Parts: sequence; structure tokens; C-alpha cells
Amino acid sequence: MDIKKISDLISEKLTYWLESLIKLLPNIFLAVVVLVLGLFIAKFIRKIAHKLFAKVSKNITLNNLFSSIVYLTVIGIVIFTVLSILKLDKAVTSILAGAGILGLALAFAFQDIAANFMSGIFISFRKPLRVGDIVEVKDYMGKITEVNLRDTVMETFKGQVVIIPNKEVFQNPIENYSHIRKRRFDLTVGVSYGEDLEKVQKITYDAVKDIPDLSEEDEVKVFFTEFGDSSINLSVRMWVNTPEQSVYNKVGSEAIIRIKKAYDANEIVIPFPIRTLDFGIKGGLPLNEVPIQISNGTEKKQ
Repeated sequence: MDIKKISDLISEKLTYWLESLIKLLPNIFLAVVVLVLGLFIAKFIRKIAHKLFAKVSKNITLNNLFSSIVYLTVIGIVIFTVLSILKLDKAVTSILAGAGILGLALAFAFQDIAANFMSGIFISFRKPLRVGDIVEVKDYMGKITEVNLRDTVMETFKGQVVIIPNKEVFQNPIENYSHIRKRRFDLTVGVSYGEDLEKVQKITYDAVKDIPDLSEEDEVKVFFTEFGDSSINLSVRMWVNTPEQSVYNKVGSEAIIRIKKAYDANEIVIPFPIRTLDFGIKGGLPLNEVPIQISNGTEKKQ
């Protein structure tokens, strides 16, 4: 092995690298300047973006998320610009290709998480429900306590905490009882066929019209709905001035008590269900006419 040839080869390589570095010094200086300025610009843009998103959405988590996405996007542009200045185009291409493949793999692996995440973003903008609203979603009814980017937390009226994925909230019907800040209570009552219906209607209305916590803007409605099996049924519709479940139940209970007292005072009958029993094989025989088989084979009536 020739030591002189080896030393000449190393010297030649070092000289080439040094010359390339000297030629690249202006680009390195420019890249450093671009990087420093880019970091300051990215922070400034993040602050501006946060203020703009705060005007659109009151969700602090969502605003921080979007402002961070804007910040990282600007940082990415700065990094790619610096690499281009340093003539590392192949590195830029490799990074982009790797990022695309990684993003595709993550999309398949975490598609449910991504679906819940995107649904949370849409919910934050559309606002079909808010914290404190009384809603019914996916057979669950209760008060919303949290609306996160991945799930919605509800406390049911039985004291249970239900965590519903945002995809289920976004893709299913939502019954929001707090949207108009009041709730309607419907009560069905049955009276005897022999009653004076106009009198019943007036007595029912007078009994419930001044219940506390009823909405002053909406009048109580009392109207007959159908001929039942053993009664004529009427519906009492009252608007409660709050969506709160405790007040809603209280108004309903008070209405039942008042109607029962008013009917008793005016001798209005609330009939029990009536059933006619037919004991004949072919029909038409009451119990006292059904023959009884006795031991000697003869029959006698009761």
C-alpha cells in the first residue's frame, strides 16, 4: 500500500470539500438569515391566527389547535426554503415522499380517531350543542358537561357520566331541549263518556293555567284527541319556562295533582279500563250461563 497515494487522495478530498464549503458560505449565511426571520414570522402569524380564530370560535382548545397548525405550516415552509437555498433538493424530495407515506399509513391506522377529531371540529363550528344544554343523543338524555375535539361528555339525569364519540354525535339526530330555552309538557287525561266535554275542558284549563314556572308567552292548550276504549281522551299542553329537568318534572307533577283535585270537586269521572269477558266457545255467553261439566256426565248451569 502506497502511503503517499493515500495521503494525496485524502488531501485532494479535503481540498474539494473546503472549496465547496467556501463556495457555499453565502448560501449558508442566507439560509441562517431566512431561518431566523422565518421563526419570528411564524410566531407572529400564530398570534394573528389565534386572534382571528377567537373571533369565529369560543373553543379555546380548537383555537390553539388551528393556530398551532398555521404555525407548523409556516415552519415547514421555512425549513423547505432553507434546504432549497443549501441546494439540498434531493433531501427535500425525500422528506416530502416520506411524509406522504407516513401520513397515508397514519390515516389508515387511526381513521376512527381522525373521524372523531374532524367531527369535533365541525361540532365546534356548527355548535348544535353547548356546555349546559339538555340534549338527547343516541338514546342518552342529559346535560352536556364537556365538548372536546374527540368526544362529548354528558351527565344523565340518573347521575351517570356518558362519553359519546363525536362521530356518533355528528352523524346522528340531536334533540336539543335548551335551544329555545323552554320545554313543552304534554299530559294525556281520560274522562267518562257521560261527561260534559266543554265543562271538562274549562275545568282542566282553569286547574293548570296558573302553575308556577309556566311560560308567560305561551298559553296552555287543552283539546280532545280521541275516543278511547273506555274514555274520551284530552291532551293538556303546557310550556315550561326553563329546559331544566327538575322544573319540568315538578310542573308535570303539579298539573296531575291539580287536575285530579278539580275533577273530584266537580264529580268528573276518570274511568278505569273496562274489559268484557266472553266465556262461550262461540261467543255471546256471560259467566253465569256457561255450563259446568259434573262427574256423572251431565251438565248444569251456574
